[in-house]
Amino acid sequence: MTVRPILSIGHPVLREVAAEVVVEDIPGGEVQSLVDDLIETMREAGGAGLAANQIGVPRRIVVMEVGENPRYPYKPRLPLTVAINPIITPLDEETVVINEGCLSLPLRGDVRRNVNIRVDYVDRDGLAHSETKRGLTAGTWQHEVDHLDGVLITDRAAPQSLSTWTEFEAHHRDAFIERITAFVARVGS
Repeated sequence: MTVRPILSIGHPVLREVAAEVVVEDIPGGEVQSLVDDLIETMREAGGAGLAANQIGVPRRIVVMEVGENPRYPYKPRLPLTVAINPIITPLDEETVVINEGCLSLPLRGDVRRNVNIRVDYVDRDGLAHSETKRGLTAGTWQHEVDHLDGVLITDRAAPQSLSTWTEFEAHHRDAFIERITAFVARVGS
């Protein structure tokens, strides 16, 4: 496993639509090594998720995990998930505004996300999944799949909500945590 550099906003690979992974290639060393590197890089950076194109590989693979992460104390637990060729389908019109950060840019911003989604994907063992995700976990999925489509939070965020991490911590964090904690208590994830 190797910790790889995470690309920053402005790098052209972040704007590419990532290529589908051939399911028969999943057991191979190339895909498995990429998955291992994504997990190691995400954990080293303290992120909740990471898409393959964020480390310069435009393939439709994301990893996500939320445990005891001091950057995201309000996020519900999310066990390590490897999603290959993920597809998201909104289940209704309910949305929530989430102040999101990203490992590829030094900004945070308010992004409107669907609260209830279905995710279809293949895991690293080649097994197909179709699951319902809700709340902030659904938001994490949408953020990571956006990366695979060449979309960054700066494309979706309300421009007046953008701030650096430092300014967010100083001026906006407490109000956001209060609002989003009440939301998590209401929806459960």
